[in-house]
Amino acid sequence: MASVIEELSWPGTDRGLFYAGAFQQPSHRGKIRVLNPATGAEFTTVPNADASDVAAAVSAAKAAFPTWAAQDALDRGQILRRFAEVIRQNIPALARLETTVTGRALREMNAQMARIPEWIEYFAGIAPGLEAESNRVKGNYLTYTAYEPLGPVALLTPWNHPVLILVKKLAAALAAGNTCVIKPSELGPVSPLVIAALAIEAGLPAGVINVVTGGAATGAALCAHDDIRFIDLTGGTNTGRQVAALAGQRLVRCTMELGGKTPVVVCEDAELDAAVAGGLFSAFVASGQTCVAGSRFIVHDRLYDAFVDQMAARADEILVGDPMDLSTQMGPVICRASLDRCHRFIEEARAQGARQVAGDLPLPGGDLAGGFYIRPAIFADVAPDHALFRDEVFGPVISITRFKTDDEAAALANTGEYGLGVSIWSRDIGRAHRMAHDIRGGVLWLNDHHRNDPRSVWGGVRDSGFGKENGWDALKAYLVKKSVVVRTEPGFDDWFKGSARYG
Repeated sequence: MASVIEELSWPGTDRGLFYAGAFQQPSHRGKIRVLNPATGAEFTTVPNADASDVAAAVSAAKAAFPTWAAQDALDRGQILRRFAEVIRQNIPALARLETTVTGRALREMNAQMARIPEWIEYFAGIAPGLEAESNRVKGNYLTYTAYEPLGPVALLTPWNHPVLILVKKLAAALAAGNTCVIKPSELGPVSPLVIAALAIEAGLPAGVINVVTGGAATGAALCAHDDIRFIDLTGGTNTGRQVAALAGQRLVRCTMELGGKTPVVVCEDAELDAAVAGGLFSAFVASGQTCVAGSRFIVHDRLYDAFVDQMAARADEILVGDPMDLSTQMGPVICRASLDRCHRFIEEARAQGARQVAGDLPLPGGDLAGGFYIRPAIFADVAPDHALFRDEVFGPVISITRFKTDDEAAALANTGEYGLGVSIWSRDIGRAHRMAHDIRGGVLWLNDHHRNDPRSVWGGVRDSGFGKENGWDALKAYLVKKSVVVRTEPGFDDWFKGSARYG
């Protein structure tokens, strides 16, 4: 049987928006071009949805909500497990599609896609176990709580992990009993449409998952819609401020997973080979385009020179090329603007006196000459006031800075306003835990990096956002907790005749 992806005949075919259980034609002819970053050529187009398209998708989610919300969590869980299995059957095609649209190496996408069903299965499993509380309180009253879904929710997803980050949000939202309207990034909008189609194949009711593609105006229209009861965004910090402002105007809750400038602290007692291997993974997986990419390395003076030499040598050995080739270790960045931004950081680092130790080798040519390729670039001797140390690159350009004391390392790591990921490399358990306490961040790894699991909460602080993905925190974010107070005392009170108690 042909997969949904094959049936949709990508590349080239614009199937429209997805809502009410089917692909729908948009209200106008506005299109967004989706490029293949490996070649720079057009892969397909998607509609640039306007406010009327958004309203139609939200209407479909609102219509589907009562029936989906009324199902017992066990019954929803059975449907979601079927959904997970359908995705599992389509992993090879999904991985190829993600590689084509994002430029991530297929060897990476195969590994990532293999874990996608875990999120759906996890939330399908824990939702029935969400137990409320009851208590008998003063005055012969029984109090109890109940959890209820919110209604239609907006999921705004990025281009760097179009399926993974979508499913992290979607699994919790659906298991809680909500319906969803997804607005994917205009740079990576194709696979969310496929996920919505796969959901119908798995037996999810029409209208439970809906997708509107488009740019910033589409996202703003979705966030501003009166029937959206929760907003979950992964994106840039500036976008997060705008979306949070819209949510604040409407007094709806939101989760914001935003930018980062992840410090990687390598202590004097770290295992050097392990720190180098972990550092390379943290910095250059996904071509450095992750919110927790290891972007500024803070290395103890005793290990500094050896660490710089090994990182530089290993980085220059990374095979950059066609992401569809399973021997390729790093593909292109997502677009021309991202490539230009990386080059600006490189030129500024050079101008500010940092020492480039990796990234000067020739790039692949031939059929890939039109792609958005850059080699992993490493700068040593980067000062804390350099742009490369303070600002998010979102690409494979990293800094290395020296420290001598643990207090100095923590101060360097806490420079700036971000607070998402941190990794600390040390074999001294006491030091590792002290530094984990002293360094600001929402997700910290000790002697590892970028490990993720549906049971491990994920989220940042300050300019990296607020709220949590994964775990019970994510499920409860998609629910409202209601308190019910029941009078069990016989008779009744009459306050204004003096026969009632207060409180």
